[in-house]
Amino acid sequence: MVRPRPILNQIPKQNAVDFRTVESKKAGATDLLVKNRILRKKRSKEYMGLLSKLDMGQQMLSQEEVSRVITDLQKEFPEVVLSGILLGYVAKCYLGAPYEVHILDYSLEIIEHMKKGQPLPDEMEKARGLVWQGNYAFVEVYTDCCRAVSQSGDVSVIPC
Repeated sequence: MVRPRPILNQIPKQNAVDFRTVESKKAGATDLLVKNRILRKKRSKEYMGLLSKLDMGQQMLSQEEVSRVITDLQKEFPEVVLSGILLGYVAKCYLGAPYEVHILDYSLEIIEHMKKGQPLPDEMEKARGLVWQGNYAFVEVYTDCCRAVSQSGDVSVIPC
């Protein structure tokens, strides 16, 4: 018995291309480029003012005040979802000894003043040196990089 031969050569499954996957990968790459372009833009005066108020002589802000600050910070980038990519902010602390830096942990919604030598949570330690060696108002710590923001609002992206 002779088996019929296919008229067209069939592509083996392992070499087949799922074009839906290719399109979603392209869309993901485009989304990443757009997100990076948005996060690289100069920060507004309002945004800069919000972060400078975190160190105005108060050691503790109420949870309601911290939540309000985070909500206002999100208004700077309405087109970007920051949760999951933004870890927090690190800035010089001007409360005096023994405090060195303060942090705003974005995911936990807490502001904490850190003493000299006290380790910073998660991956935020990489920003401590940037805060002290550069002329930066603060450093935004992301999962893939740090964005050091000058007093004028200009942004420098530092790979981590």
